[in-house]
Amino acid sequence: MAALRYAGLDDTDSEDELPLGWEQRTTKDGWVYYANHTEEKTQWEHPKTGKRKRIAGDLPYGWEQETDENGQVYFVDHINKRTTYLDPRLAFTVDDNPTKPTNRQRYDGSTTAMEILQGRDFTGRVVVVTGANSGIGFETAKSFALHGAHVILACRNMSRANEAVSRILGEWHKAKVEAMTLDLALLRSVQHFAQAFKAKNVSLHVLVCNAAAFALPWSLTKDGLETTFQVNHLGHFYLVQLLQDVLCRSAPARVVVVSSESHRFTDINDSAGKLDFSRLSPSKNDYWAMLAYNRSKLCNILFSNELHRRLSPRGVTSNAVHPGNMLYSSLHRNWWVYTLLFTLARPFTKSMPTPLRLNCRIRSRKLT
Repeated sequence: MAALRYAGLDDTDSEDELPLGWEQRTTKDGWVYYANHTEEKTQWEHPKTGKRKRIAGDLPYGWEQETDENGQVYFVDHINKRTTYLDPRLAFTVDDNPTKPTNRQRYDGSTTAMEILQGRDFTGRVVVVTGANSGIGFETAKSFALHGAHVILACRNMSRANEAVSRILGEWHKAKVEAMTLDLALLRSVQHFAQAFKAKNVSLHVLVCNAAAFALPWSLTKDGLETTFQVNHLGHFYLVQLLQDVLCRSAPARVVVVSSESHRFTDINDSAGKLDFSRLSPSKNDYWAMLAYNRSKLCNILFSNELHRRLSPRGVTSNAVHPGNMLYSSLHRNWWVYTLLFTLARPFTKSMPTPLRLNCRIRSRKLT
């Protein structure tokens, strides 16, 4: 158990717990075998369950397999700078002869982004995350970067964006991560970002539209539009349109729009059932911060659905994500009332590393 604890794998269930004197090992090609130190023998079957097992998936990102001078395989964790002879994938073994599949849900509300991407290799994939210097955006960017993706943090504040890049590199110095300027409240900035990105001549496999404004006092952007509407929806809409050709050339690719369950509590149609454009970018007299946020999130949903309908035949899928009820983040920072509300609710909400289940279904190495 000491070796298991060292490798971070001591959380085992009772059925697979080995009897005293037994040790679990792996072959170079991923098969699990069991050594009995008392009787000095080995066997393929688990001494308690009789099952044969094999390793599932690749090594966690940051781990490498090496061979010592005696020909014995050992494993190096470059992120946490530790070495062990215990294969870290032993926590994710599967039966050699699987029985009837279980209906138990694999992921739940406490699952982290790092757990979702466990064993996935995104080397060669390019990911853009808007608003990635903090909160959900940062956790998303970090998780992709630590699994090999080339991640671009698209942020308005470059000082904070560069700090976020440094934090990711501090966890793994080989991470491919950079920051680029993107101000969604200025359509010219969106255009400049798209031009700068295209100048890199790289693919775009995942575009996460995450940046958002919440509880803002009424104001107009330099483009003459209500700020919440432009930042949360129109800026991302324009960004996707400008990068659409790159996404299609990079297929299979995916757009992920971070929306909210609050889209259910509003409408953008008038009494006759027709789209009311004045509700999207209301005047100061008709403005209510929470309602503006809800409407922008409804626009996110409608946009994502239509984008998927149009681009999925070309290999680009789009998914809208509700990250979690009363998710604690810095989104509330613009008004002290919401700050107080979120602070009181914090013990009952998800922590920032946990919401990144990203129901966008980015769970396959091939993004299928």
